[in-house]
Amino acid sequence: MLIQVSAARLSYVQAQVDPRRSGLILCGTDAVKKAGSLRRREGYAGALLIDPAVYEHNAATEENPFPYDVEPTLFLDDPLELSLAEQRNAGATLPMTPTGYIRAEDSDALRAAVTRVMKLNDPAVIFAAPVDVSWLRDEESTRQLIAYLQMIKGPKAIMLGGQMDPLARYAKAVGHLKQLVAEVPAAALLRTDLAAFGALAFGANFTAFGASSTYRHIIAPGEKAQTNKSVPVQSPHVLFPDLMAFFLGETIAKRYGGAEAPVCFCSACDGNRSLDSFTSNRGGLPAAAASHNVAVLMEWLRTLTSVKPGPERQQWWFDRCRKALDQYEVINTSIRQPKAFKSPAQLDRWASTAPEASKTPAQTAAAEHSR
Repeated sequence: MLIQVSAARLSYVQAQVDPRRSGLILCGTDAVKKAGSLRRREGYAGALLIDPAVYEHNAATEENPFPYDVEPTLFLDDPLELSLAEQRNAGATLPMTPTGYIRAEDSDALRAAVTRVMKLNDPAVIFAAPVDVSWLRDEESTRQLIAYLQMIKGPKAIMLGGQMDPLARYAKAVGHLKQLVAEVPAAALLRTDLAAFGALAFGANFTAFGASSTYRHIIAPGEKAQTNKSVPVQSPHVLFPDLMAFFLGETIAKRYGGAEAPVCFCSACDGNRSLDSFTSNRGGLPAAAASHNVAVLMEWLRTLTSVKPGPERQQWWFDRCRKALDQYEVINTSIRQPKAFKSPAQLDRWASTAPEASKTPAQTAAAEHSR
């Protein structure tokens, strides 16, 4: 599980990234330059990808599935090949296609992108598939997406687009994501959050957890990111380990008030910080919060990867999500505020369906009937 981060904020998290189990995906305008510096000047030897992220500003079309804006050179004039060469020269472990945003039901754009990558005949190229989460809305569109991705031999990096938490939009989205990961060889899930662990548990080749909320989903080109306007963002997002969710540092401090907040013993905090200490965006608090978040994620990753892949790992993830849901009532009761912390919809959905191996015959029959 890699950490997806902007070049500008790399220093916040790099020290916490586990070199054996993790790595980096750099985003932003300086990503290529920073990647080159990491490789050549700093001697970084870990997994390193560069996300061109053209999907942030341009949609894929049938005529132009890779809308990468770059000046042609004496040797190359194709935007796709230019982008791939640029990433290779910067030291990327594998280059990633500069795919535009694939809107809901735009099978023409998806087919054009897949066809172009197939012509490269290069299994060392990662096909970026930044798709609207509506592709996972129902069985028909999910099957279509799977069929196209199965045509590509190399790794496929799926990224989901949608406001707030894309996987919370449709009741079956999490289940269809599991199906996609299981049926598409070398599938990966990037630019995401809790789903990074869920996808790993269900067999993803690799995943990437966004170091900030910006890199935990995609906003379709032309749309403005929706936020909770009732809660001004005046403090960093902090991962509450027991609840498996992010909350603003200021929100955690207000909820606990005079009560004693949990002390964090992750490798970044080392028992010197409580979860209510990240109360503003001033000074070193944003960096400290980002470092804490990644340190906690690395602890989860080490635990997950110590479990045997397959049903056992899937069961671990399900149990972990169920345990987190149970903690909401425990913690809210301890601070005498029944609705202080509310579980995110995605966590509810990961915890709502047990892995097939642990279901009773009656549960399996009910699931089949609902389909």
